[in-house]
Amino acid sequence: MPACTGEGSNAATSEKTLALEAKLHSLEESLEAMQEGNVALDGELQAAREENAALKAELADLGREVTGFAQALEAAGGRQEQTAESREGQAPHDPRLDDLDSRLQALEYIASQVELALPVLEKWLTGMDQRMSLVEGDALERTARLAEAAGGEVYYIDHPDREESAILVMPQEPMAGSPLMVSLHGYGGNSADHALYVPLHERVVGEGFGLLLPNGIRNANGQRFWNPTDPDSSFSKAGQDDFAYLAHLVAEARTAKDFGPVYFFGHSNGGFMAYHVACRGLPGLRAVASLAGTSYYEDSHCEGAPPVSVLHIHGTADAVVSFDGADGEAGQAGKGRRGYAGAEDMARRWGDRAGCDWPEDPQPYAALDLDGYAPGAETRTYRLESGCAEGINVELWVGEGSGHGPAYGDAFTGALLRWLLAQR
Repeated sequence: MPACTGEGSNAATSEKTLALEAKLHSLEESLEAMQEGNVALDGELQAAREENAALKAELADLGREVTGFAQALEAAGGRQEQTAESREGQAPHDPRLDDLDSRLQALEYIASQVELALPVLEKWLTGMDQRMSLVEGDALERTARLAEAAGGEVYYIDHPDREESAILVMPQEPMAGSPLMVSLHGYGGNSADHALYVPLHERVVGEGFGLLLPNGIRNANGQRFWNPTDPDSSFSKAGQDDFAYLAHLVAEARTAKDFGPVYFFGHSNGGFMAYHVACRGLPGLRAVASLAGTSYYEDSHCEGAPPVSVLHIHGTADAVVSFDGADGEAGQAGKGRRGYAGAEDMARRWGDRAGCDWPEDPQPYAALDLDGYAPGAETRTYRLESGCAEGINVELWVGEGSGHGPAYGDAFTGALLRWLLAQR
């Protein structure tokens, strides 16, 4: 089962998925090792401080020794007369002075390196303490701490059929009509890890929007996921209606705060779910952005879906959810392979719903450097500009050489947020 979609896959992808799951399961052991290492580093830092103090004392002693030696030479006769023209104007040579100079230079170099290393080590240890405090606890606790550390105000949104609350992050003084973002994790992920990957929570205070960070339910292996199909679909691998769940969370958030337009962003399985929400027609939804997620062919609601603005982001080297899509295989309920649309097909489909025309020879309007794993400005951005219904924009961002989980940073978060908030 692929890490984010729940699809059947070939042996290579299965091996990759198992390896990723093994890494996830070893995270707690890694954190314990990091804590032990942090204690050891504290001891090393103290030892480094003591060594630096000793070096400074030795430098001072050596400096006094060099000064005394030079004064002794001057008292003994000062400069000796040079008889050879090649030595005219040179000071008398003494090997002991060379040795002292060499020792002094070596100690000065070591001391300078220690001086440079100490503040870096101290800063790293401080950051480690902060990071450790953020990764301890369950997904809900960690998500709340991340939001609070970024200056946001945390609310808990409940659902009568789910034991776990969802986190709503708000600015301290939200304005009426502020946008509401809903950000969905991928298969096997959770709200905290997803927030660390695409930290929209860090922009809540500065940009003035609300952010809803829910968690999918767990499967038999304890992995969280979303069901981006109808519960009664023959291909559905779960019985829960996640559209109804997310619609309830959005409605509850609107009751708590006076929100305006709603935006959905999701990664992988979360991207599938974001598209399913758009297909079902959530009230107030203005735009959907999906990273490495698409739509299943058997989602009947997508056939008559209302138009919304769409940003589809996909890497050409995605080995989990193929850029070109995948054909389905018939099977019994909960079995078989579900076919899904490719990246360009998704842009065309949502463009068609809005009356947009896909150009015969599309050309990118910009190239963005977003993925730290891929060289250069790897992301080519395409926009459907002709014929679209008023207020509707459809874009496709193609990550040339990007995989299923690109190495995105602040540049991606900023670009994503700017695009979403522009869809008013």
